[in-house]
Amino acid sequence: MNTLSAAEVLAAGVWASGLGQVIGGLVIVAVLIGAVWLGFRIRDRESDTPKPEEQPHRPETDALPGEMSEYRRPEEMPQTDGEHRLMPYQLKKSGGTETSPDPPSEEKRKWGGISSGGFGSGGTGHGD
Repeated sequence: MNTLSAAEVLAAGVWASGLGQVIGGLVIVAVLIGAVWLGFRIRDRESDTPKPEEQPHRPETDALPGEMSEYRRPEEMPQTDGEHRLMPYQLKKSGGTETSPDPPSEEKRKWGGISSGGFGSGGTGHGD
């Protein structure tokens, strides 16, 4: 008993012969060509890209906008008379440094040579 209709038999034969794959491929190619054509039309309606002289320019300095460069030095610790000790709430809340107009000296900028001995590095820690 054959329960397939004549159209189903014809469709199965077309698919088996490869004609269905060719037609499907042509449909996909047509859709892709239409998408590219539509993209070109949309791009043509957009405004032109700005010329190099119309682009924004960086400031004359090398610094980025909002960037600030300054030298810092440790704040002086307030001295007490020996009888009264200094309490934490009496210290300034500025973080322990203040702005300095002069760059630090060469020996202050150099690494002191103390190894920190990071975890797993095999070092013994401070003062190798």
